[in-house]
Amino acid sequence: MIKIFLRILLAQLFVFSVMSCKDEEPASQESPEEIAVRELTDGGNANWVVANGGSVTQDGNNVTAAFSEFEIRFVSNQERKYTSTSNTLVDASGTWGFSGNNFDKIQLSGMLPAAGKEISFSRTGDKLILMFTVPFPEQARVTALAESYVFELVKE
Repeated sequence: MIKIFLRILLAQLFVFSVMSCKDEEPASQESPEEIAVRELTDGGNANWVVANGGSVTQDGNNVTAAFSEFEIRFVSNQERKYTSTSNTLVDASGTWGFSGNNFDKIQLSGMLPAAGKEISFSRTGDKLILMFTVPFPEQARVTALAESYVFELVKE
């Protein structure tokens, strides 16, 4: 009787030990660049807006009202395009790319003040923060735009 009891006990222990073993999730095969692209584009395209809880500061001063209609869409295709509402800092459309091997910094193409500048970004949930500085130019027409900017954008 004890032998039967021990066999049942051993069988139960074996079953429980097998059931308690969890398959380990495979390590992410994404490169740092792929992860950064996904952060900006949600793996395809993502639209980021100031409206609905975003904000903009210029050298620490709240200028959200001046950028209340701002939005930018990043697309993760091979050409890495972006579109933006027409404003004084970012061109209406162009391409984006990483700043060298810095996968937390992008650069936008175009002619407006943010073009070609190193733009730091970070994402937490449905919020994207873009930070960049527009240096003081020799051209008087954009001097008022020169300063540091922080765009806190909300995913649309």
